[in-house]
Amino acid sequence: MPTTTPTKTKKKPKVNIDQKIKRKLASSHEVESQVIVHCHYRAAPEEAEAIRIWKTTFLIPKGGNRKCKLIHHENITLCPLWTEVPAGAIHRFTLVFEGLPKDCLSFDLIEKIPQPGGFVCTDISRNNTDVYHVQFQ
Repeated sequence: MPTTTPTKTKKKPKVNIDQKIKRKLASSHEVESQVIVHCHYRAAPEEAEAIRIWKTTFLIPKGGNRKCKLIHHENITLCPLWTEVPAGAIHRFTLVFEGLPKDCLSFDLIEKIPQPGGFVCTDISRNNTDVYHVQFQ
């Protein structure tokens, strides 16, 4: 009959974390979030157009002074380069922004540029997915 030797169970050490450190960690913890905006741009029917996005494009929550920065753009060029859109065509592109504040109910998408014609979409109602579709012409 085989013999077995008893195994010793190791006790996990007890770790005590100072309450001040626990409170500091709890208050500094932020959940990273992002807002995705799918954009649809329709060019004029009579001639081709060119579009681009500037780094100075923000989401601005209503009733607040914080701006959510553009962190990524897909299928559109960043200024100074241009993206051509054929006459009458719809060009789709995606913008990714920093997350909105939790208490935000609506916001504006504003491209702040030193010339006329920036992308603007106002009074976008917040949803629980933070994924939006906007149209520009």
